[in-house]
Amino acid sequence: MQPNINIKNKKARFEYEILDTYIAGIQLTGTEIKSIRLSKAHITESFCEFNEKGELFVINMTIEEYFNGTVYNHLPKSERRLLLQKRELKKLQKEVKNVGLTLIPLHLFLTDKGWAKLKIALCKGKKTYDKREVIKDRDNKRTLDRIKKQHIR
Repeated sequence: MQPNINIKNKKARFEYEILDTYIAGIQLTGTEIKSIRLSKAHITESFCEFNEKGELFVINMTIEEYFNGTVYNHLPKSERRLLLQKRELKKLQKEVKNVGLTLIPLHLFLTDKGWAKLKIALCKGKKTYDKREVIKDRDNKRTLDRIKKQHIR
């Protein structure tokens, strides 16, 4: 039984407006998957980018070195290839190129079979006034909950 690994990018929902989501596999080496199973990965500053061949890579995803890795250890911030179907890749590449949207990783998890998957989102950047609205709404909800809690007593 695999432990439940949930590595989330909480900053992405605040910084970007999410339009569509996809689940992609990740091409990893042995020590990388062992570090992910120990929850030693960070995706907060990462993004996805296409290369000249049309392949999708995740950039700036940090997977810490495996402590028993010896000389076969991996680089912590190397580019990792994402595995999607060709039609999905073509659709995403067209959206990113023509419309000017961004691909951001939201969630890194392990399946029941032990495969590492990355939930990526097609996003549009939020303006600063949108971010202020989100903060204001969150604060208002927090104060209303506090008032309701005091009123019940």
